[in-house]
Amino acid sequence: MTGTGQSATTRARTRASAGAGLLLLGTLLAGCGAEPGEIPLSEIRPESPTATPEPTTASPTPGVVGAAAGATGAAAVAAHNGLIAGRAFVDPGRTTSAIVTVGPDGSGEHQVTQPPARARDDRPDWSPDGSTITFDRTDPQTGTARLWTVAASGDGEHQIGQLCENGTADCSNEDERAPAYSPDGTQLAFSRSWGAVNPAGNNTTQIQYSDLYLMAPDGTNVQRLTFLTNDKPYSGEVGNPSWSPDGKRLAFEYRTGASGQPANSRAVYVVNTDGTGLRQLTPWELRAGDRASWSPDGSQILFTTYPAGPENAPGGGIYTVHPDGSAIAALTPAPSDAYYGAASYAPDGRSIVFAQAPAGATADLYSMQPDGTGVARLTNSAGKWLSRPKWGTAAPSAPAAPTQAPAQAQAPAQAQAPAQAPTQAPAQAQPSANAQVNPQAPDGQDSEDDN
Repeated sequence: MTGTGQSATTRARTRASAGAGLLLLGTLLAGCGAEPGEIPLSEIRPESPTATPEPTTASPTPGVVGAAAGATGAAAVAAHNGLIAGRAFVDPGRTTSAIVTVGPDGSGEHQVTQPPARARDDRPDWSPDGSTITFDRTDPQTGTARLWTVAASGDGEHQIGQLCENGTADCSNEDERAPAYSPDGTQLAFSRSWGAVNPAGNNTTQIQYSDLYLMAPDGTNVQRLTFLTNDKPYSGEVGNPSWSPDGKRLAFEYRTGASGQPANSRAVYVVNTDGTGLRQLTPWELRAGDRASWSPDGSQILFTTYPAGPENAPGGGIYTVHPDGSAIAALTPAPSDAYYGAASYAPDGRSIVFAQAPAGATADLYSMQPDGTGVARLTNSAGKWLSRPKWGTAAPSAPAAPTQAPAQAQAPAQAQAPAQAPTQAPAQAQPSANAQVNPQAPDGQDSEDDN
């Protein structure tokens, strides 16, 4: 028994109150056999090196990932880079964040979403044609998130209907985050957390259950994909799915809680889109997480690491790994006194955009070549803490989207060194009961961080 999808003929949303596989009771899965997602975490071992690797060159051809990888690689090089979506704070107290877009050169910042006061729009992802952005919005009252979509122009902002109906036992604290379009645009992968909340220490909370789901972009045909927390409530949180270019696999982050094995760590996993083939890619001690990004030819997975200790501690870096868990390579220098956030490949595979905050400064977007060379600052967002970048393709309906740096803006943008970043750290936002956000981390690493 894999997933809990409804027949396509019903075209109705799965409701937890009607069963549909959303209740995490042991009797629900009785007789179904061992599901791939039900493998205890303690029995899953990474097949990659366990030592933190030294920085290396991850691509033999600087500037092009997998350029000789055949038809897929050729298509990747031919792709046309569009706008970059990200998350930015829009108020002086940094309690409200919106989805913004910038051109590939960092120019032309445009606020796309209009969140209510103290709401947080976050974790954007592009539709394959570059016309639509999906994201999650955290409610300022409840601290839980729901999934939304908006046109790249900012028109048509609307919520995708939530999975749960209020009042049902298994919908307590129900939370949906990090939506991601499939390469063909027919599905969204997202993380869902629900159940009772248990304090986990360090001013964080741990949700009872958390796993990956799939559904159509209109909210129908919901399927549960993983069962990582099924038999281990409070053991961890699943988040930040990203699709392989062929649409057959998903990479995602798993963050263990105080009762996890090991406790309070994080790693990148992959799973097939039918629920089979669950695999841990990165060793726990590397503390890999956030939304991974597949190279356009599928040969590399880009991810970010975060040091142990306070969430706003500097360190960590940006790495790549092969989809089989081999050849982990660091693209950024280690040790580092900078903060690093999520990173994303350009559609043509020739560049990477990432969030970085030099010591004592706020986050902005930077670019580099796929081998880690040629680092250049793209934005100077004046303390908006611009982060969580996702690079989209150029939409056919929007040929005027900026793809080249304006002559008058390119030189200043490239000339700014990291040391010239704003030096004032953002004020601490007030966390909600379920979402402990730290705006001083490049990606606002909440307790559900990236989940």
